[in-house]
Amino acid sequence: MGPGLLSVALLWLLALSGAMAAEPRNDGIIRVGGDHDYPPYEFLNEDGEADGYNVELTRAIAEVMGMQVDIRLGDWNRMRQALADGDLDALQGMVFSSERADKYGFSPSHAIVHQSIFARKGEGEARELADLRDKEVIVQRGGIMHDHLLHNDVGARLVLVDTHAIGLRLLASGKHDYALVANLPGLYLGRELELSNIVPVGQPFRPQRYGYAVAKGNEALLAGFSEGLAILKNTGRHQQIYDKWLGPLEQGGWPWKKIGLAAALVSAVLLVVLGGIVVWNRMLAREVARRSEELELQHQQLIQADKMSSLGILVSGVAHEINNPSSLLLLNLPVLKDAFEDLEEQLETQYQEQGDFYLAGLPYSRMREELPAMLDDMQASAGRIRRIVDDLRDFARQGPAELTEVVDLNQLVATVIRLVDNTIRKSSQRVEVHCEPGLPRFRGNAQRIEQVVINLVVNACQALTSPEQGIFIRTGHRAQSNELYLEITDQGEGIEPHNLSRLKDPFFTTKREQGGIGLGLSVSAGIVQEHGGRLEYESEPGRGTRATLTLPVIKGTP
Repeated sequence: MGPGLLSVALLWLLALSGAMAAEPRNDGIIRVGGDHDYPPYEFLNEDGEADGYNVELTRAIAEVMGMQVDIRLGDWNRMRQALADGDLDALQGMVFSSERADKYGFSPSHAIVHQSIFARKGEGEARELADLRDKEVIVQRGGIMHDHLLHNDVGARLVLVDTHAIGLRLLASGKHDYALVANLPGLYLGRELELSNIVPVGQPFRPQRYGYAVAKGNEALLAGFSEGLAILKNTGRHQQIYDKWLGPLEQGGWPWKKIGLAAALVSAVLLVVLGGIVVWNRMLAREVARRSEELELQHQQLIQADKMSSLGILVSGVAHEINNPSSLLLLNLPVLKDAFEDLEEQLETQYQEQGDFYLAGLPYSRMREELPAMLDDMQASAGRIRRIVDDLRDFARQGPAELTEVVDLNQLVATVIRLVDNTIRKSSQRVEVHCEPGLPRFRGNAQRIEQVVINLVVNACQALTSPEQGIFIRTGHRAQSNELYLEITDQGEGIEPHNLSRLKDPFFTTKREQGGIGLGLSVSAGIVQEHGGRLEYESEPGRGTRATLTLPVIKGTP
């Protein structure tokens, strides 16, 4: 075979292997893998058959989507390797992380997983990862906690096991110091195996998204699972499966997990809708770019009008529906907390006289410490939902604001610093403010410009990676152009060059995992434009960012 034919053959083989990785096999059966000992999510039952929440959910998706699936459960680390080798097409339950997103594609989450630190009763607590330094910590090989500890060295000595059950048995038998285990499987296995001497002592991680995962690039298969999951959620069947497997662990007390899940589902649906709007806007923007320069302005105005119309419909239709249950949560959660505090004295007396007892299916010695924190977390989450809706309303607000106030920029900056003083002090030990005295005034709406400055200062605080990094705020007047300026400079992580031009795009954010939705700077840009000003950014990755707000001085003002 000549060199030319050899090259053609190699290219054909590469294309064939790529197609085989991205599409189901010729027999039309989709191989789906999972952990054989991760109850109640997925496990082998007494008959040796695949069972659990994930298994029933996968079969329901296959039914509504017309798929043929072969569910295989085994050692979790081997299942991950089988997906990488192409022996599996998907994993039916994997916790999302930014590191894993480089190798896997993830569907919308179908559950929320909490990770806990388990210890033997009476042998010390570990509420933070820093408490694990120099300790022997049991983790599942290839699990999310194993991944996290490999990427973030906390100084612990890792003891790797194949299943949560093995790890909990080791801990209960007196070996090693702690175990990092998913909360529900840990409690489930503790009951099933009658391991009465181990308890969760800390939850150092925020709730984690748990859903289907495929090899990177297999978007067609991922879309099938995502669509099937959406159908089950819309028909209520997903909730039935969830209640069947996960509900019994929550019954008997306040339904804090259901409330949290409902809030997460509402947020997920809202973000999906908003993501669709973003995709639509970008496609339309590319079409406008191909038109002539004479029509560019007119088309940009049409895009903005359509966007605002879409968001107006979205906000009017969704905001009311979200705010009603949010308001109910914000109203009732403090009452529930007060009720628990009123009952606490009687419960404590019973505990002292009769020993530990179960409350809502969990030991009272644990509930008396964790229940107030659970209620506080739910109240904070409900407040966040309301803030997201308020941001959407600000972004979709139509009609100009009244710009009639004569505003002193230095006074406005001083007010903002007082409002966000706590955030600044927590973020940096070095904050310098230089306001040029005797600045001329600008005409506008003080409250709306104040909102812009708060967004810029908070963004600067969030960009810092250590308190030793500084924030520098400076005001001044450019006499030649008769403009006021405000510069806010941070020494934080900086912004990648390809992201600088997208900062004003609606819903673009680099802080999605921290709860950002990407409306702050977009709203700010609109407010500044109303005032005839400019909002500009300069940044260097690893060195920091400078945001400059420029506003026109009132004509005739010295």
